[in-house]
Amino acid sequence: MLYNNFVQQRALTPGQVDYACDALRRLYDTCHWRKIEKFLIPAIHRATHEADQLLAELDHLNSTAAEAMGEIAERFAGLSVDSADRVADFCAAVDTFCNSLLQRLAREEQELFPVARTVISGEAWFSIANKMLAHEAYMQETKPRPGPVAPIARGRLASQRASRVTLTH
Repeated sequence: MLYNNFVQQRALTPGQVDYACDALRRLYDTCHWRKIEKFLIPAIHRATHEADQLLAELDHLNSTAAEAMGEIAERFAGLSVDSADRVADFCAAVDTFCNSLLQRLAREEQELFPVARTVISGEAWFSIANKMLAHEAYMQETKPRPGPVAPIARGRLASQRASRVTLTH
């Protein structure tokens, strides 16, 4: 989506570039810290060495995405991209990042999951599921919670809501 929005432009503002960098960083972090990375891949490593080549290739795709993201941040973050050529360079780096992650996700689905189904025992699957649930519970417990709304602000919010309500009979 970013690529399609930016590729036709002759220049990008620093705000557009920073927005794209933030979106890519969030996407990378989301993909990198998935439960597959934390629980499934280590279980496959423990169960067999026959998947080592696949795991290395998946790691390489992850590294390629990280390098593309680093290149984007280093070359473009906080700056305006002020020519069609620089926009094309920016879009090419975004494309490299996205393609690497897409290839990784596709290979996980097509190759990694079938391997996992064959090499991980039923008991190990339950152990993985328990670890995932415990991790999820921990994340929920440690998630920052919004503080209480100050009484003045609470009163102001209530009056704003009340002013928007229209009663009909």
